[in-house]
Amino acid sequence: MNHEDPVLLHTEGRVRHIVLNRPRALNALNHAMVVRVDAALAEAERDDSVTAVLITGAGERGLCAGGDIRTIHDDARAGGGTSLDFWRDEYRLNARIARFPKPYVAIMDGIVMGGGVGISAHGDVRVVTERSRIAMPETGIGFVPDVGGTHLLGAAPGELGIHLALTADAVGAADALLCGLADHFVPSQRLAGLTVEIADCGTAAGIEETVRRYASPAPQGELAAHREWIDSCYRADTVEEIIDRLDRSGVPAAKEAAEAILGKSPTALKVTLSALRRARGLGSLEAVLDQEYRTSCTAFTRPDLVEGVRAQIIDKDRAPRWSPASLAEVTEADVALFFAPLGDRELGLAAAPAATD
Repeated sequence: MNHEDPVLLHTEGRVRHIVLNRPRALNALNHAMVVRVDAALAEAERDDSVTAVLITGAGERGLCAGGDIRTIHDDARAGGGTSLDFWRDEYRLNARIARFPKPYVAIMDGIVMGGGVGISAHGDVRVVTERSRIAMPETGIGFVPDVGGTHLLGAAPGELGIHLALTADAVGAADALLCGLADHFVPSQRLAGLTVEIADCGTAAGIEETVRRYASPAPQGELAAHREWIDSCYRADTVEEIIDRLDRSGVPAAKEAAEAILGKSPTALKVTLSALRRARGLGSLEAVLDQEYRTSCTAFTRPDLVEGVRAQIIDKDRAPRWSPASLAEVTEADVALFFAPLGDRELGLAAAPAATD
């Protein structure tokens, strides 16, 4: 095993370990890593001696901060197209994880954002800790939640998913559990013991029972206390009306949410709201990933993605110049373009859900 590799693979007992190994980049995913993880899952599926897969991130800071958006920025700025190939393989990996026939255990310790959610939250056993910070932050960089994020957030109770998608807020363990993004809270100091014990578990029931023994109630979260205004405000038909309801609610936290939303890309906000509501009616993860591939391909050609990454990641001036600059300038026709069929460039997962090899 070469410890310089961005993905480390080894087996302990009956569990195949996949370790994302770019700790200085918060284990951000690039195309080679996606291909490596997908191949590792295909191999583990065929290997009868492997009864489960465990995915973790190297270092102390998190499982995965998302896709390598600096590379995507450079590709978009140069008028390239390699990012579209990356997303195609990444979304196919997300679908493989969701239907993987053996227990897929994800340790969602530390920062888990964007692509990190895609590589963990579609699994069978999703463990969070007191250090977990989970988010789909795409609207802040002029992008739209992907990697099955609109499927996950669309299924969250009430309007919690809309709130998290539009504000790009990160949540801790309790709120991740509430939103259905995770299953168990395990204190970080107990993770080492947990991974040792599940190594010899031969069944899904055995792994689940072991994780439950290590789990405990999560520290109190924040969202449960805000459900009333969240569900009321985010039920509105448009982003503009959502912001108006938040402003008029009289709740300080709601006004803060409105201010946070107004800092995001107007186009990304409107497309995101439409994407989550459409996702609720699509049913399968595969159909949602097909839709997300359309929105991602279109976002890739728009100025807000390059500008958002510049402002947040490259120059870090936190002052993006969105185009269009206001919600009022983003028309229904503009939004509809993000959902237009791609012809022979479609991802096509819903049409052939088993074809991931």
